[in-house]
Amino acid sequence: MKYLTFALGMAGGAGTDPQAGNMLTMLAPMIIIFAIFYFMLIRPQQRKEKERRLLIDNIKSGERIMFSGGILGTVTNVKEGIFVVKIADNVKIEIARGAVVKVVEKGDKVETDEDSK
Repeated sequence: MKYLTFALGMAGGAGTDPQAGNMLTMLAPMIIIFAIFYFMLIRPQQRKEKERRLLIDNIKSGERIMFSGGILGTVTNVKEGIFVVKIADNVKIEIARGAVVKVVEKGDKVETDEDSK
């Protein structure tokens, strides 16, 4: 009983909360890990997506593009949310703007899986 009274007296009269410091030491590594994720993964991805969006917004008729299916074609008409692309003689298709991977310049070599081996 004497030990219980001593323990209760210590808990109420200490004046400082030992758990506050403990909470900070638990949160600090989590905050640091989040900061590392942000600067190494999230921020570069946002920058890359912004550049891609700018590229797609600046595509004009006559430019050669490659889109996600790997098909190459020349843009013949730019509409609101789609491009009309000529992929062969007398063959035109409509593709969504989001499917564009890159604009292929005249001197650019298109990289295939076989080239990377």
